[in-house]
Amino acid sequence: MKLGSLKEGGRDGTLVVVSRDLSKAVKATGIADTLQRALEDWQDVAPRLNALYENLNAGTAAGAFALDMAQLAAPLPRAYEFVDGSAYLPHVERVRRARGAEVPESFYTDPLMYQATSAGFYGPRDPVLVADEAYGIDLEAEIVVVTDDVPMAVTPEQAAAHIQLIGLVNDVSLRNLIPAELAKGFGFLQSKPRSALSPVFVTPDELGEAWRGNKVHLPLVTHINGEWFGAPEAGVDMQFDFAQLVAHAAKTRPLTAGTLVGSGTVANQDTSLGASCFAEKRTVETLEHGKPLTPFMKFGDTVRIEMFDREGRSIFGAIEQRIARYEPR
Repeated sequence: MKLGSLKEGGRDGTLVVVSRDLSKAVKATGIADTLQRALEDWQDVAPRLNALYENLNAGTAAGAFALDMAQLAAPLPRAYEFVDGSAYLPHVERVRRARGAEVPESFYTDPLMYQATSAGFYGPRDPVLVADEAYGIDLEAEIVVVTDDVPMAVTPEQAAAHIQLIGLVNDVSLRNLIPAELAKGFGFLQSKPRSALSPVFVTPDELGEAWRGNKVHLPLVTHINGEWFGAPEAGVDMQFDFAQLVAHAAKTRPLTAGTLVGSGTVANQDTSLGASCFAEKRTVETLEHGKPLTPFMKFGDTVRIEMFDREGRSIFGAIEQRIARYEPR
C-alpha cells in the first residue's frame, strides 16, 4: 500500500491512503489519524489500511478524492528519530580520494551513520529555505526505510522484519559548512538542515521483485533545473543493506516506531550513471580535471527526485523543490 499525510490536522498531518497510480486518496478515518499513530500499532492497523487501499484501487472507497501533491506534507511531518547511513562506498571512496585520504578498513565492515534532523521534514513540494548561497547548497538523493518498534541489539535478520515502509529523501547538505564542523570532531549540526520526504511511503510488498535482499533494485532519478543529473542503480554497490543499517542503529538502544533510517547518497562505481549530489559530481570532476567545474545550487534552482518501476510508473511520487532564500520574519 501507499501512505501519505495531508497538510491538515496539526503538526503530524492527517493520514491518507493513496492509490497505486497516485491519482486518488482517502483519509484513514477511524483507523489511524496520523502515520505515526499507525506505526505505533502497526500489526493491528496495517491490515485495515491495506483493505482500504484495495477498495481505493477498486474504486469503491467512500470519501475518495483527487490527489493534489501540493496538499501533501511529508508522510511523517516529524519523527522521533532519523539516522542516516552512508552505505554506498563508491561515494565515500571517491570523496576521500579527491582530498588525498585513504578509506579506513573499518568502513567496509562497520556502517557510517549519523543522527540527522527529524523534528521537521519538508513536504514534497515545499521550497528548501537557506539563508545564504555561500553555505554551499547541495541535495542528496537517498532511499529511506521506516521501522516499527525495534528492540535493542537486534540482528540484521531480526531487523529486516521491522522495516515497514520505504520512501525517498532529499537529505539537504550545506557543503561549505561541513569541513569546519567535522574538524571539531563532534559531527554535523548547522551543515545538515531539514530534509524533504517523498509524497508517499510504500510497504515493501508494493515494490514486488524490486525489493530483495533488503535493498531497492531500481534507479534513483534526479533532475536539476529540468536537466538529467543522474540515475544510479540503488541495488548496486550498496555495501550495507537496510537490515544491516537498522541493526547498526539499534546496537545500543531501541528504536521507536517511526524511526527513519537512510541509505546515504546513492552512487555507483559506474560514473556514467550520473550522481545523486553535487559533492559527488564535483569529486568526479576533481579526479578527472584536477578541480571541480560545477557550482553548488543557487536560489531559484529546482531539484526533482523520483523512482520508477520497470513499467515506467512513479512509485513514491516526485520530490520536486525550489531552492529559496530564507527571509526572517
